[in-house]
Amino acid sequence: MRILHVLDHSIPLHSGYTFRTLALLREQRRLGWTTFHVTSPKHSAMRDSEETVDGWHFYRTLVPAPGRTLPGLGELRLMRQFERRLRAVAQMVEPQLIHAHSPVLNAIPALRVGRELGIAVTYEVRAFWEDAAVDHGSTTEGSLRYRLSKGLETWALRRAAHVFTICEGLRADIVARGIAADKVTVIPNAVDIEKFEPSGQPDAALAARLGLQGCTVLGFIGSFYAYEGLELLLAALPRMLAERPELRVLLTGGGPQAAALEAQARRLGVADKVVFTGRVPHAEVARYYDLVDVLCYPRQRMRLTELVTPLKPLEAMAQGRLLVASDVGGHRELIRDGQTGVLFEAGSVDALAQAVLGLLARRDDWPRLRANGRRYVERERNWAASVAGYRLPWQALLQPAEAVA
Repeated sequence: MRILHVLDHSIPLHSGYTFRTLALLREQRRLGWTTFHVTSPKHSAMRDSEETVDGWHFYRTLVPAPGRTLPGLGELRLMRQFERRLRAVAQMVEPQLIHAHSPVLNAIPALRVGRELGIAVTYEVRAFWEDAAVDHGSTTEGSLRYRLSKGLETWALRRAAHVFTICEGLRADIVARGIAADKVTVIPNAVDIEKFEPSGQPDAALAARLGLQGCTVLGFIGSFYAYEGLELLLAALPRMLAERPELRVLLTGGGPQAAALEAQARRLGVADKVVFTGRVPHAEVARYYDLVDVLCYPRQRMRLTELVTPLKPLEAMAQGRLLVASDVGGHRELIRDGQTGVLFEAGSVDALAQAVLGLLARRDDWPRLRANGRRYVERERNWAASVAGYRLPWQALLQPAEAVA
């Protein structure tokens, strides 16, 4: 089977989006399927129309020449540019299916090209465009921009030959928009278990350089967006320090909230107890994970976090690590409280502090939690099981012309 994947961005950029994409592509190749890959103008300011990264070939879309546009017209220009490029690539590689990945700005050009060339188009929703805009602070629910964005999303969902999504929360929302339940398939986030070994020994030299020797470390490694709720972790730190003065917080990464978090740590008088490392090379991330005793995921309660399952807790469980997370819907779908991790009431500083302190006090329980998390990922959250979900919907679209290999 020949599938043209329509992507927002790809490697060499590092993000949860690109890591999921690579995992899907690897498993599809293992099944003997042929994949092609085209990225949107948002990938980067590419000068070349094609690029090979780590053995994966990508068709790139050049960014339109800059110019003044009214609000919303910038996205329209990008979609038109992407449609032209997608049409040219599809005519070149002759796919049997076009598979568009979020956001909807990719789905609309794919649907137009698919209709023109007579190729079935499926759409994979990783998050809704309107919700991502709200939770990154660029718009508000109920605004004209939000309503238009939601309308475009629903328009694309209704016209796709089949819809895929990453979790049950998103699936329920899609079905509630009037999409037939049998037209929506969940391809859940998973991990390549062979790439994740149980957590290793802390690097003493790195711990010394960061001032973490002899400390109990709470950590977060990733992007600092408002919805991650990292300000809640810092707000809980003074209370936790009163009982466990050896506690430190390690925040590795960066993002829009970085400056605000540093200012908060100073304001709370705990700046000397919080280590901000900035972003680190991907190859070095495991060394920082190994310094952490308990990973903290204090996501705030909002539509995005209620509907969407994150990848990082799965990666943590694959490594046999301890984790504490807020009880938003995306976490509840992944983490079994008291079995594979500890959940606390989202938005509550007291609940977060109690969850962390309680876990630290139950040291005898750590091996069981670690083993359960690793076992859950091995049995239920592997990419082979996830990617198998594409087979029947795609086979139905290709029959009777050709069955899936």
